[in-house]
Amino acid sequence: MSGKSLYETLGVAAGASDDEIKKAYRKLARKYHPDINKESGAEEKFKEINAAYEILSDPKKRAQYDQFGDSMFGNQSFHDFTRSRGGANFDLNDILNQIFGGGGFNGGFGGFGKGGGFKSFDSDFGFFDADINARMIVSFEVAILGGERQIEVAGESMKIKIPAGIKDGETLRVRGRGKANGNQRGDLLLSVAIEPSAEYTREGEDLTKTIFVPLKTAIFGGKTAVGAITGDFTLKIPAGLKGGQKFRIKGAGATDRKSGAKGDLYLIAQIIAPNGDTLDLEFAKILQEKLPD
Repeated sequence: MSGKSLYETLGVAAGASDDEIKKAYRKLARKYHPDINKESGAEEKFKEINAAYEILSDPKKRAQYDQFGDSMFGNQSFHDFTRSRGGANFDLNDILNQIFGGGGFNGGFGGFGKGGGFKSFDSDFGFFDADINARMIVSFEVAILGGERQIEVAGESMKIKIPAGIKDGETLRVRGRGKANGNQRGDLLLSVAIEPSAEYTREGEDLTKTIFVPLKTAIFGGKTAVGAITGDFTLKIPAGLKGGQKFRIKGAGATDRKSGAKGDLYLIAQIIAPNGDTLDLEFAKILQEKLPD
């Protein structure tokens, strides 16, 4: 048998992320904790859930289990393994320490100790509230390009990495920077607020900004320098440019955090007309006579 029944115990796939494993564990632990669930078998189920989580939440133990699977339990499923050793009356902490080795499993699984009793629900599961929620303001440029912010939360100073392309309202999870509760520590959840830009608007991964083109270039065509958040470049302007004409610069927008794809940059051209008072009088008179209405 080469199954992966620890994952089945938590109801997740073998390739589940740490977040998925943690969420599944919390949901099941709430459901089967003996302070809440008085049904027959809840105690045994609760112990299995906690043991499975203790192993799968530890990178080294999870890697070991992923390599050998249920062969570590004598080619039994984890459920059958615990039942064959007396369920809740058997000290799983001791036997799993022998299997996985090292310094124990945080003092026992889910409130089980040598005496076999449970802690109260509040003290045992205080880590459910161990996450800290905070708000972080990020400049528009850092949101597009990525960067770092030094912040202080709950008296603790830390450097936060801002991924390129993050959007307003997204949450950054910083693992292990929440409140401590025994051997558990929650996460820091940072809600990101992005400062508006006076120069750009953003829609998805596409950026839009206005550029100003001299009248001469608009009439006869030419090139104009454009400073962009993702890099400066020269834009070729066709003769006869109209005000409001839009140019698309492919791949010069924001980065999609999931796919890594780049959005586009849209430039809206506005024509700069010279002040008539600054023009040569004879030239101004010719323009006034010759320019079409």
